[in-house]
Amino acid sequence: MEEKFAKPAIGAIVERIINGKKHIIIQERWKEDGNETNGQYELPAGKIREYENAYDTVKREVFEETGLKITKILGEEEMIYSKDLKTINFIPFCVTQNLENAYSIICNHFICEAEGEPISETDESRNIRWIEITELAELLKNSRSKFFIMNVNAIEKYLKLNNL
Repeated sequence: MEEKFAKPAIGAIVERIINGKKHIIIQERWKEDGNETNGQYELPAGKIREYENAYDTVKREVFEETGLKITKILGEEEMIYSKDLKTINFIPFCVTQNLENAYSIICNHFICEAEGEPISETDESRNIRWIEITELAELLKNSRSKFFIMNVNAIEKYLKLNNL
């Protein structure tokens, strides 16, 4: 029997204060092979490339999917880099592993800040926009099935952190 392994990925909760209120960036998933997940709300996310630093993955994926440039990743300053071993130690905000459906993935979510304005769509996402977190909490409460499953736990934990 062929052994299969979970793929490592990152997700980004990119936050910004707009008109005195906290917002995060969300998008609608639109992948070539997305099937029933196309149209679901999601955070910018993607797989870690071979030997790519997890923080570099956050920066790359957010830029590719939103056009935003990451300026801060919570916890990055605590990263431990071992030059002789060529390894890093990192602590994400939340880790989510799916246990069935689609393909096996483990997503490390980070809280970030970014500069710039989002592009409107890419070849993988549409309707990229800032959403005020109280509106996000209502949307998740009323339409949970419209969110990509790999992001739900991280969003719920983030909302709880913000007393929502």
